[in-house]
Amino acid sequence: MRVRAFFVLLLLTGQALADDDVLVAVASNFAVTAAELAARFEEESHSTVRLSSGSTGKLYAQIVNGAPFDVYLAADAARPAILERSGRAVNGTRHTYAVGRLVVYSVVASDCIAALQDQAAGHVAIANPVTAPYGAAAKQYLQRAGLWESVSARAVYGENIAQTLQFASTGNAVVALVGRAQLHSQRVPEARCVLEVPAASHDALEQQAVLLDADNAGAVAFAAFLRSETAREIIRRHGYEVPR
Repeated sequence: MRVRAFFVLLLLTGQALADDDVLVAVASNFAVTAAELAARFEEESHSTVRLSSGSTGKLYAQIVNGAPFDVYLAADAARPAILERSGRAVNGTRHTYAVGRLVVYSVVASDCIAALQDQAAGHVAIANPVTAPYGAAAKQYLQRAGLWESVSARAVYGENIAQTLQFASTGNAVVALVGRAQLHSQRVPEARCVLEVPAASHDALEQQAVLLDADNAGAVAFAAFLRSETAREIIRRHGYEVPR
């Protein structure tokens, strides 16, 4: 009986620990930053944070279809708002944790604008505009700058912004439109040209977070941690702007 009671207690304790684990759906552009945030949070708590990265649209579809995420870190404001309105997210927890910037990046071309204008220059990589907010912003910029006609026929679409950067960093695309924060990684090859896209040329890349499971104490704590000055400083250091 004592042995049986021990194993029952062990199972219950293991379940309690598992309940404190935090499963975070994070937009690909923010994955590296989220990893540092998770590590810092784990130092200050008894919870384990597990990150699952992908395009904002695909993660949203997974959540709608029942994926057991506890926190959603999107690359836009629209999808977290829909989740909140539909009752799939905890009301009042949605907030902007970062504001991204878009850049044109190349390890091949010395002039980013010329590479966008020259239809013979090679492939131009952008993230899928349907599922990735950075891809939607890239398309808006190209259209408003009168460059879409030159780019559209030779565009290659990354499943997410991380894959889009890979196309350019390997030279398979002459240029890519990616997040400025992605270039802060030491693993990214040095650019021959980088052009910062004017923020007014596309919809704001306002990245919002929302809590999905109010019963998970670890998730509640992690969502609160994102608002802390410690978290805000990490986010700034990775090249994002943070709201006042």
